[in-house]
Amino acid sequence: MEAIRFGTDGWRAIIAEDFTFTNVERVAFAIGLYIKETYVNVSGGETLPVLLGYDTRFLADQFALRAARLLIAMCLTVRLASRDIPTPCITCATPHDPTGGALQFTARSQSPILRRQIHSALRRTRHQRHHRQDNRESKHAPASGPELAPLVMQIRTAPQSSSAPTFDASEPYMVALSRLVDLERLKKSGLKVAFDALYSTSRGYMDAMLERAGLQYQGLHMQRDPLFGGGMPEPKPEYLKDLSALVQSEKFNLGIATDGDADRFAVVDDRGVFFTPNQLLCLLTRHLYKNHGMTGAVVRNLTTTHMLDHVAAKYGLELIETPVGFKYIGEKMRSVDVLIGGEESGGVSIKGHIPEKDGILANLLVIEMLAMEGKPLCEIWADLEAEVGVKFYQRRGDLHLTKQTQKILLEHLARHPFESLGGRPLARVSKLDGLKLYYDEDNWLLIRPSGTEPVIRVSGEGTSEPLIDSLMLDFKRQKL
Repeated sequence: MEAIRFGTDGWRAIIAEDFTFTNVERVAFAIGLYIKETYVNVSGGETLPVLLGYDTRFLADQFALRAARLLIAMCLTVRLASRDIPTPCITCATPHDPTGGALQFTARSQSPILRRQIHSALRRTRHQRHHRQDNRESKHAPASGPELAPLVMQIRTAPQSSSAPTFDASEPYMVALSRLVDLERLKKSGLKVAFDALYSTSRGYMDAMLERAGLQYQGLHMQRDPLFGGGMPEPKPEYLKDLSALVQSEKFNLGIATDGDADRFAVVDDRGVFFTPNQLLCLLTRHLYKNHGMTGAVVRNLTTTHMLDHVAAKYGLELIETPVGFKYIGEKMRSVDVLIGGEESGGVSIKGHIPEKDGILANLLVIEMLAMEGKPLCEIWADLEAEVGVKFYQRRGDLHLTKQTQKILLEHLARHPFESLGGRPLARVSKLDGLKLYYDEDNWLLIRPSGTEPVIRVSGEGTSEPLIDSLMLDFKRQKL
């Protein structure tokens, strides 16, 4: 029987190949055993309720229902989302009331049909068997492979007639957002916002928050469509052309979007220009420090811009680097006083919120930043660049290799390590996750196998375009 492996953020597989109803039952059964062992209400001997959610993609609701039936057959209390639900919303719901955690059925953005994942949120509570105390904001975390590996090979088949009660976590989630963002300031701002839901779970959530803030807005792609209008629920420029056009034609101050399960975000400015997650993470760090007076560590993964290091240094904030995967950022947010954590793929969370990425909150914070600064986004970015005194340029190239070829390349790099780059000895080498080669502290290349696709990612950043281009070419010349 094929082993089920957990990657950077849950179990990911391809529908009809490895992601089948049978394998969903295997994973659900393993998680069910873990919950029964760990999340028992010691006062009554009953298990705490398990929340199950799903996004708008193909078969997501059916997979969630199948898992719910199996968990019910295991005598667990189960609540199924009443509709497709944003990942940050169901994550926020796990500590709102005592629960045994949550399972979210969502997908990789590369395909609306083929790639699917279970994102498992198993949160310690004050009811667990060892009676440990917890912080209700900080104890949620995606379940990791090692926790479930001893159990995952066991199989149960749930009765098909089982049903599950539903839940709606939208109001507690929106209340939590309202505590983090100054809605009154937004009401007075007069800002006009365009919102592209990309047929995702954020519809009915992001727009509801815009309404609560009294903002004038217009929505795009606000209905559920498992085929996403022939496009992708990916917050990248190529999928945001309608949003950019609307912002320009109707003179909106900002355009916002989320990915399929609303844990990542995207922004275009009043000219329809896309701002990268690297830029937005730097801007939000400045916003929280400057406009909210907040402090704490800044956490990024090793693929995220080093401009953030300069922003943190300017404000006297600690900078922490983690491996790739928001779960590592979340771990820091549960153990360290963190102001903001983020990654270059568009995931962000902040102090006082869940230690999990939230695209809806991130969009609201960008709008709030515009309201407080009273300037267009491009001007705020120019201010930040002037304050920091340095510009950065990113490059990325993916090597599409088989697993065997990847192994050969990585073994070759281990036997014949880089000693120089760009014509001079390396400043240092980091093996935190893959191989990060430092020309100096601001100019670097990272070579690492993807945790989600059959590719080796080669990414880099530099303080000038000619320099980073030459480093990428030198890597290719030396090793490929």
